[in-house]
Amino acid sequence: MKLHFTKMQAAGNDYVYLDCRAGGLPTRKEAAALTVRLSRRRFSVGGDGIILIGPPLLADGDAAMYIYNADGSEGAMCGNGVRCVAEYLYTHGVRRGCIQIDTPQAGRKTLHRVAPQVWQAGMGHFTARADVFPAVGLGRGLLLGCPLTAAGKSFTVDCIHVGNPHCVVSCETLPTAAQLAVWGAAIEKHPAFPAGVNVEFVRVVSPGCLQASVWERGSGATLACGTGACAAAAAMALRGVCKRGTPIAVQLPGGTLTVGVGEDDTLTLTGPAETVFEGVVEV
Repeated sequence: MKLHFTKMQAAGNDYVYLDCRAGGLPTRKEAAALTVRLSRRRFSVGGDGIILIGPPLLADGDAAMYIYNADGSEGAMCGNGVRCVAEYLYTHGVRRGCIQIDTPQAGRKTLHRVAPQVWQAGMGHFTARADVFPAVGLGRGLLLGCPLTAAGKSFTVDCIHVGNPHCVVSCETLPTAAQLAVWGAAIEKHPAFPAGVNVEFVRVVSPGCLQASVWERGSGATLACGTGACAAAAAMALRGVCKRGTPIAVQLPGGTLTVGVGEDDTLTLTGPAETVFEGVVEV
């Protein structure tokens, strides 16, 4: 069977995009197996996972997106992915500057094209409470400045939910690649997070600029994470380090994303979304 695909990236966060609007969506089991096969770098197309584009879940939407991480697990939300889906739709017939994309777990996202290949996504409200996702042993209420021990090292973490769960680790120096692999994996699968968690190591450059390294649940180290950038900015806004209502630049290994944190705890995410190549693969 020959499968047509589009490879897209946003700040280096690369996925294989499959347009299933006409042909129908694969089952979860089929999608998981396909993801593992296609995501292998150097052995297949390669990527941080696959994103399926399907018909909208509500009548007035433009499309729906379904996220699968490189290990075949399902993702709840992808801030970089949703912008790439908007760009894909725009270049494949949906020639509007405002596009509505549904997600099964994180609801509808509204995106605005602010420049060629640059989209701003309304990410909705963020929360930072323990009851958003299980946090065994970390107490109740706001999860800010919590102690956490993983891989034999003590961390101070902020737990933020922005459509999917994130653990933000403040640090003076970003971890090396080797440290990220050890610490990120240990925190991702820590007993405090039975369903796993995305991890961001964040260094404050200034009130308007953050640097971050990312370990994504189900994908490992990636060059960028859109919801991770949002979580980092939200955590620093809650701490009073960054200001609400002003753009916050989050510098990631693959590029810079801009996050807005509103007074009402709403988030916006702005950044590029580009097609790398299109092709056909036998599966």
